[in-house]
Amino acid sequence: MGSRYGGLKQIDSIGVNGVTILDYSVYDALRAGFGKVVLLIRKSIETDFKAVFADRFAHLPVEYAFQETDMLPEGTDPSLALVRQKPWGTAHAIWCARHLIHEPFTVINADDFYGASAFDIIAKYLQNIDSQSNNYCMVGYYLKNTLSESGSVARGVCAANAEGFLTTVVERTDIQRSENGIVCNLQSEPIYLTGNELVSMNFWGFTPTFFAHIEQAMTEFFKENAQNPKSEFFIPLIVNDLIKRQIAKVKVLSSVDEWIGVTYSADKEIASSKIYDLVAQGKYPAQLF
Repeated sequence: MGSRYGGLKQIDSIGVNGVTILDYSVYDALRAGFGKVVLLIRKSIETDFKAVFADRFAHLPVEYAFQETDMLPEGTDPSLALVRQKPWGTAHAIWCARHLIHEPFTVINADDFYGASAFDIIAKYLQNIDSQSNNYCMVGYYLKNTLSESGSVARGVCAANAEGFLTTVVERTDIQRSENGIVCNLQSEPIYLTGNELVSMNFWGFTPTFFAHIEQAMTEFFKENAQNPKSEFFIPLIVNDLIKRQIAKVKVLSSVDEWIGVTYSADKEIASSKIYDLVAQGKYPAQLF
């Protein structure tokens, strides 16, 4: 919803010729071998969203799905939708697109620039797994490369075993640089981080089996959080549970490219400058589509 940014980051012009970060992600995904793109939005932003993307994506394999607060698993009390003003979270968002996805897929944030190598790496991994398995993956980035100069951020700090499979994702909030290094958890007892921790930037790879896991976990989540209008159903909640119960394995992949994000409005100038540099280096054409 872009509350800290001050508007819809997903449709704001960042790159060359007025394109958005999402344009670069779609470009990178298609050239990495992905067969289609599902854009998941809210009905309330459909007009504004399509005003930006409808023409430029008209000849691309792009479909739309919608996430609304009243989209709930069968048997869930429909009055739950009345306590919400914001969507239920990222895991609920994926579930809302289940009718359009029947093959291994990746999940990204539309307002994060992940870099071409990340799409190449995850595409190759997904092409070589059983589409009905519980073998998943994620692309991780070093924490020090994902901070904002404009304020604090929240990141999922990851731990992996010797074989490179994810063991836990711990959501850390209020992460920022300080005189004593990188610190988080400022609302209670501060925790210091090295910056070399691998963090999740919501770049996941799943098979269609993940939808059933989401629905099962979501039913329990609603029972426990029915009266909490600020609770959010995040992807790491499910991933952690599946790993703990040894139902799923999640391979941790890493990208050599720099992640670029726009958490705050002040981040826009920095992000734009970095993307312009990539175009100048010939890594992207000035005209994407």
